Amino acid sequence: MQYRRILLKISGEMLAGNQTYGINRDILTALADEIKDVVNMEVEVALVIGGGNIFRGLAASADGMERAAADYMGMLATMLNALALQNALEKAGVATRVLSAIEMRQLAESYIRRRAIRHLEKKRVVIFAAGTGNPYFTTDTAAALRAMEIKADVIMKGTKVDGIYDSDPLDNPSAKMFHELPFLSVLNKSLKVMDATAITLCMDNNLPLIVFNLTEPGNLKRVVLGEKIGTVVKHDAVLN
Repeated sequence: MQYRRILLKISGEMLAGNQTYGINRDILTALADEIKDVVNMEVEVALVIGGGNIFRGLAASADGMERAAADYMGMLATMLNALALQNALEKAGVATRVLSAIEMRQLAESYIRRRAIRHLEKKRVVIFAAGTGNPYFTTDTAAALRAMEIKADVIMKGTKVDGIYDSDPLDNPSAKMFHELPFLSVLNKSLKVMDATAITLCMDNNLPLIVFNLTEPGNLKRVVLGEKIGTVVKHDAVLN
């Protein structure tokens, strides 16, 4: 086993599937099955989910809404996704806890680092909701922060494409995919895999990042087992 404790970052848009809004039940069920397979391998799994399938704070701010208010609304959207995924995981027989950075006692436990680690040690999947609890920070930054706090071995970012490309492969069929990247290359090339704050946090704390296609069945398990899938971003990576 390559990794024993992972943090999986999932965008809200992935939960929407081909829909422009909301949660696709089939995708939710498939994602729960993928996570269950990894949990059954005794891997400790933490999750951070975005809220872009419901509300995007940055987009609302660009349309004139006050940024802090828009960001708090986005945090609430992540809670909706977290509860939906918790339900899907528990239907699949996986013990799950939602920990929120904003206190919502009727819905989730408040985030406490030691509590999160204890849940992981008991082989419960932990879903971190409401970002960092602060406006002006993305769920990418929340993922990097939580991964370091729980001492995860790696951040895995599940996407709809095979890895990191030099341009958008959906718009440019000849886009080149990188298999390995140093952190500085991600920043210098302005590659939009995660925001600069999250990449800098990972770089400063030597926390590797793997970007891969989560829509391909079995890929999460393959990455955990150490197969060369997707793009690896780390300090000693060779640009290729």
